[in-house]
Amino acid sequence: MKLRVDDITADAKELAFSEPQGEINRALGLGPIREYRLEGPVSVVLSYYSAGTELFFRGELTAATVATCARCAEEFVAPSGRSFRYVLAPRSIGDDSNADLRAEDLEFSLYEGEEVNLTPLIREQMLLALPTRPLCRDDCRGLCPRCGANLNERECGCVIESADARLSVLRSIKVRRPN
Repeated sequence: MKLRVDDITADAKELAFSEPQGEINRALGLGPIREYRLEGPVSVVLSYYSAGTELFFRGELTAATVATCARCAEEFVAPSGRSFRYVLAPRSIGDDSNADLRAEDLEFSLYEGEEVNLTPLIREQMLLALPTRPLCRDDCRGLCPRCGANLNERECGCVIESADARLSVLRSIKVRRPN
């Protein structure tokens, strides 16, 4: 989605659109978080306006996400959403010489030309909306380390030793507590 800079005025405008999932799924497949994929387009609701040469964007995105649980390896559907805001300034007045990022810099970017391409901003926000570790539920019990059974579905009956035999010598250590 592209907006012409001349069409962004001081009066706030609303915009709702869908961003195709193809590029985001491609980025997920190539990146470090391959456990996710989007099942459909990203729905975006956006408010935008300008103040001088700076452009202000505030919005919310939602998408249906399919993930593979990090504990039980089962696929599950999880809705993903995120609120975001951006301030864009013309590249001609931006200062790229200072590479140290502050928290407010994460909401600041530069644009150049007559149009603002929102696709990279939406893609970035969608990737940030995904949890770092996908879990089908908070109390997921995972897989049995011996037989691989999904412990959410059934008990497997394997006997699991509670401690590593190599560490048994540590049980004999006596620790004195200060008075």
